[in-house]
Amino acid sequence: MERFLDHLRVERGLAANTLEAYRRDLARYRAFLLGRGVRDGAMAAAEDVRGFVAHLSAAVHGDGRRYRASSVARALSAVRAFHRFLVREGLAGDDPSAGVVRPRLPRSLPRPISVEEAARLLDGPEDPSPVGLRDRAILELLYGSGLRISELVGLDVDDLDLEEGSVRVLGKGGREREVPVGRAARDALARYLSAGRPALASARSRGALFLNHRGGRLTRQGCARILARRARAAGIEARVTPHTLRHSFATHLLEGGADVRVVQELLGHASVATTQVYTLVTRAHLREVYLTAHPRARRPTTAGGR
Repeated sequence: MERFLDHLRVERGLAANTLEAYRRDLARYRAFLLGRGVRDGAMAAAEDVRGFVAHLSAAVHGDGRRYRASSVARALSAVRAFHRFLVREGLAGDDPSAGVVRPRLPRSLPRPISVEEAARLLDGPEDPSPVGLRDRAILELLYGSGLRISELVGLDVDDLDLEEGSVRVLGKGGREREVPVGRAARDALARYLSAGRPALASARSRGALFLNHRGGRLTRQGCARILARRARAAGIEARVTPHTLRHSFATHLLEGGADVRVVQELLGHASVATTQVYTLVTRAHLREVYLTAHPRARRPTTAGGR
């Protein structure tokens, strides 16, 4: 399995978080196989893979919650990739996972905040402190450019081109893309770079764009806490995470008339099918507005049309 993980890291260039997810899922698979007396993954049979899927589907976390179907599906994807690798490398004769049915996933649509809620979040009281300038720049960039949280905290100062209005982003699978930065985000970033970051910087900062109060690179968890705090202050009741702003970025662009393939490029999705889930959100929103606003959308008509 270590050889397979090396392949993912070196040849496919997967991100550290994705690699760690593969490692966890394959460690569970290895432990399950050992429990059935299978000491070599190349010797696993289809019933072993099906048994692993059934085992995960019935398993519970330490707090009593059952594994979600999406978690089981992700683990099966890792197992399939592992067995395909063994066949490709000549280490196994066949792929025992090929005929195993993937768990049926319930359709889960993204939950963006509204345009009005986004305005409340971003247009809150100005905080001229270094941390306040940093937080405003983070919010404007997350919503204004649709970055993943891992992309945002991984940014270096040199990735920004405020004059051109763009940011260079290293996305999933090591794919690099250039994303536009709007006027509001450019202004917030300029203020942070001139008056915020210098006050936070220390010898350990190096090129990191967003810094914590100790001068180190801001973490994903730190960024999530910032956003949760700002959402509460703006009176937004729904849970708002960094990915919520990414959902909102995509949904609001499509509602404004943007082409789905343009949104795909901005989000850094490898497939347009991933982006098209946001078109379902906008259709759901249109239907909700219609049913709420049109006088004859819900009310049954009487005989004779009166």
